[in-house]
Amino acid sequence: MVDILHRVGILATPDQVFDALTTIDGLAGWWTVDTKGDPNPGGVIEFRFEGAPPPAGFDIRVLDTAPGRRVGWQVVAGPDEWIDTKINFELSEEDGFTIVLFSHTDWREAGPFMHHCSTKWATFLLSLKQLAETGTGEPAPNDVKISNWH
Repeated sequence: MVDILHRVGILATPDQVFDALTTIDGLAGWWTVDTKGDPNPGGVIEFRFEGAPPPAGFDIRVLDTAPGRRVGWQVVAGPDEWIDTKINFELSEEDGFTIVLFSHTDWREAGPFMHHCSTKWATFLLSLKQLAETGTGEPAPNDVKISNWH
């Protein structure tokens, strides 16, 4: 198994970042505007991406949350490479920043799609940073286009 790992510092409180990770409006503000579902533990959130090839998004089960500290998800529907992978956001405070340790784990192989997703996650984490710091992120479809795969 292989993993995607990122670290980003955000000039906002852990509670502000947590809200952006655990509310539909927050998620739609940094990842994709087409977001709906139940963001509570046990619930499933549907993320859709305009213009993406089928299945054009992901259904993600919320495994656990700890206010201001942690959010854990598991992918239950989407591209085959994503099924059963886990996505975690660990939050801590350091020198006035909320540090987000991001992981997308349990990929079966490090193929071209994983490389693409790693770069896209980096752009979306910067969108999360922008949302928490300024009030406006760059969610899909207004996100950074990184290649012919978008």
